[in-house]
Amino acid sequence: MAASPSADQLIGILRETVVTLVRRDGADLSARQLGVFLTCYLRDGGHTVRGLAADLKVSKPAITRALDRLGELDLARRKVDPQDRRSILVQRTLKGAAFLRDLRSIMGDAAAAAKKVPAATTEAPTRRTTFA
Repeated sequence: MAASPSADQLIGILRETVVTLVRRDGADLSARQLGVFLTCYLRDGGHTVRGLAADLKVSKPAITRALDRLGELDLARRKVDPQDRRSILVQRTLKGAAFLRDLRSIMGDAAAAAKKVPAATTEAPTRRTTFA
């Protein structure tokens, strides 16, 4: 049975993934944009601005701004809901599916690298920091 990665390993995987994304050619996504993108691509269902805002616990204008950017990059597109014309559905794109595939590969590489690094024998004391 495989051991679960430690918190330090997970943070290392996240760091390596973000650094790789930032170093790539082209635009990179903010944390909010990435959160919206991943929610749309990893959770089934018809995603709406209202639903995403409720799910991510952020305002509808924040979701709209994130979707504006995802639309500019062709990672997602908006479409009027034919059943309720007041509602906007978020659709996946081929370019978004390719980005998700690349992201999985990058994270897989980072996870493999993290497994090769031996766990620290002593951990520094952790300090919990809250951000306002």
